[in-house]
Amino acid sequence: MSDTPFGFGLPPEEPEDGDEGKKKDPAGGGQGSGGQGGGPFGANPFGFGIPGMGGGQGGADNPFAAMFGSMNPTDLGAAFQQLGQMLSYEGGPVNWDMAKQIARQVVAQGTADGVKDASVGPAEKTAVEEAVRLADLWLDQVTSLPSGANTAVAWSRAEWVEATLPAWKELVDPVAERVGTAMGDVLPQEMQAMAGPLIGMMRSMGGAMFGQQIGQAIGALAGEVVGSTDVGLPLGPAGRAALLPLNVESFGKDLSVPSDEVRLYLALREAAHQRLFAHVPWLRAHLFGAVESYARGIKVDTSKLEEAVSQLDPTHPEQLQEALQSGMFQPQDTPEQKAALARLETALALVEGWVDAVVHEAAKTRLTSADALRETLRRRRATGGPAEQTFATLIGLELRPRRLRDASRLWASLTDARGVDGRDALWEHPDMLPTATDLDDPDGFVHREHLDFSELDKLLGEAAKGDTPENGDGDDAK
Repeated sequence: MSDTPFGFGLPPEEPEDGDEGKKKDPAGGGQGSGGQGGGPFGANPFGFGIPGMGGGQGGADNPFAAMFGSMNPTDLGAAFQQLGQMLSYEGGPVNWDMAKQIARQVVAQGTADGVKDASVGPAEKTAVEEAVRLADLWLDQVTSLPSGANTAVAWSRAEWVEATLPAWKELVDPVAERVGTAMGDVLPQEMQAMAGPLIGMMRSMGGAMFGQQIGQAIGALAGEVVGSTDVGLPLGPAGRAALLPLNVESFGKDLSVPSDEVRLYLALREAAHQRLFAHVPWLRAHLFGAVESYARGIKVDTSKLEEAVSQLDPTHPEQLQEALQSGMFQPQDTPEQKAALARLETALALVEGWVDAVVHEAAKTRLTSADALRETLRRRRATGGPAEQTFATLIGLELRPRRLRDASRLWASLTDARGVDGRDALWEHPDMLPTATDLDDPDGFVHREHLDFSELDKLLGEAAKGDTPENGDGDDAK
């Protein structure tokens, strides 16, 4: 990700006397009279210039050079339109229209290895559908949870961006809202009343800048993910198992494993996630709620915003951008915040551990490369890619199951001790799941007696209806 605001370059040097009272007319290229040194921000309100598009000043007197660089004149219309969108945005804490646009642009540019996005062909779609279908047949034998995939789809990177944006909004908006609030809070109350319009403009710019950074991160992540559940959360539409054939190919490129086995193993993981999220109705809300609870406890480092906002100077929007890029989120060292982080990390570990355990059980006797693929995926989830690290900087949170191996061992031990049905029954209620402490002592948890919440719910329901043998309305009285 670029270190300059919006990924655009700043002018290499700005003259001490500004643009010496001259300003180019973007439409006609002539000298304007409105920029003659007056106004609160000087003759050049943005301090930008376009190299090679002006007179003897090397373009330094054109106000948009740093933002748009040495682009073709035919591209300027779109560039000015983007600037207008940035300044006129009045929506929520993130300009998601801009995020989507930027993500699509990043996808179109291709990944660092030179691989560009491409439409998915019929043969690839068929291969994904068959892999998911076979994966579900294998999973039927190792879990009591039925198939959760109504359809199997093969996405391009651009299609992944479109399909997952609603979930990213849920994850990012709570944190971005704190930034928007902080941007107004860094000024004294009396100044806020006087500078209302400028604060509004800065918030619009903040929403656009956050949208820019999130868009770049989502676009980069689209070049890394192999399905819709790579980060342990259901990012795609419910009931839709998805693989990205282009990224699946890149993933298996250096593994010396047949491509069919790579695709099938990744289909097993995707299908296993779909079963869990489809048939554990409280799980999605539990995970997203854990993210939101953690976000509420994040403290915004307002000192990084003060430099950008206190002077309310639109000539330096890069200050706010640099604050976003450098990370301004600091988890509060409170018992509540530590508990929220523990809940989130444990929940992610339990999801990923269960998937790891059931997929290994399904694949170990059928795929010769099962062990190698398992270890590769474990390391991938433990370290994360560049895009995941970007999100950690932007929203102060790593969506990483730190105790994946511990959780996988616990689920495997539960299978041995209680069988498949007894293991999967723990997903019936969140209070039945292992805790972080249980991950430290898996044997103690495995052999501990647990309350059957399904029986408790049944008894409570009967009591509420008065349908008990004692009052004569039960089955024995009929």
